[in-house]
Amino acid sequence: MTLQTPDPMVPEQSAIVDFWNEVLAPKFIAYKHVLVGGLSRHSELVLPALELEPGARVLDVGCGFGDTAIAMADMVGPTGQVVGVDCCQAFLDLAWEAAEKSFTTNVRFVKGDAERGLEERMYDFVFARFGTMFFTNPVAGLRAMRKALKPGGRMAHIVWRDRADNPWLAAAGETVRRFLPAPGEDARTCGPGPFSMADEETTRAKMMAAGFTDIEFRRFDTKVLVGRTVEDAIAFQLALGPAGETFREAGALAEQKRGQIETALARIFAGVETDAQGLWMDSSSWLITASAPETP
Repeated sequence: MTLQTPDPMVPEQSAIVDFWNEVLAPKFIAYKHVLVGGLSRHSELVLPALELEPGARVLDVGCGFGDTAIAMADMVGPTGQVVGVDCCQAFLDLAWEAAEKSFTTNVRFVKGDAERGLEERMYDFVFARFGTMFFTNPVAGLRAMRKALKPGGRMAHIVWRDRADNPWLAAAGETVRRFLPAPGEDARTCGPGPFSMADEETTRAKMMAAGFTDIEFRRFDTKVLVGRTVEDAIAFQLALGPAGETFREAGALAEQKRGQIETALARIFAGVETDAQGLWMDSSSWLITASAPETP
């Protein structure tokens, strides 16, 4: 797989991609046990619903640590192939390591930014798990995914639904905002954020603008792992997500109020479902499926 030749007038790498590589990637790696294991119940529900066919050629956009790409490689079998693309090289290094450990030979990983374009008309299926919400230009990113498909090819992406249905992220963010100011307009950010595609009507319009047809939304409700212990869950929230962004941008003030904030966050995790893996909280996502037109 190769990405399209970048426009020479466009910076080689966007500021947000730099931010992911420099700031967020180390945090994601530190909490890999939450971000991979925590989404296991969503994956168990969603991946079978994709109905991938043996021999299919699949692109996994924002593949992260490679777990979904490896799972889909197993689904398409030895005659199929999966390519995972992500903007963070550190994630791809771990994805390659996971593929080697699982002896998965029909998957490979490349570094790239979907918003800058993808190889066109090469794939039967394009997939993204909790990645498209961070496109700074969602229509451009979705359009690149559509162009990557062969005529009549299918796509699916998973995004978080409303804040009210995702207390595992929203409640912590609201709690931290009781103590700290919201990030300013000049704050470094990961993009629009985890709830940017929660609204069905708005997201449908973006997908139509990107050229997709046969757009369908299917709701999935299940629990996500938020940490091995209460302390782990608090640390995760203060590192990533809406709470983490607020905490990071507040700097010294955040550290001054850390004790109060941690006490307040601990109350959120009191009484949640707990098993040998850790703490689980309610979450809700959309599985959005669509097709590329039969003719370009």
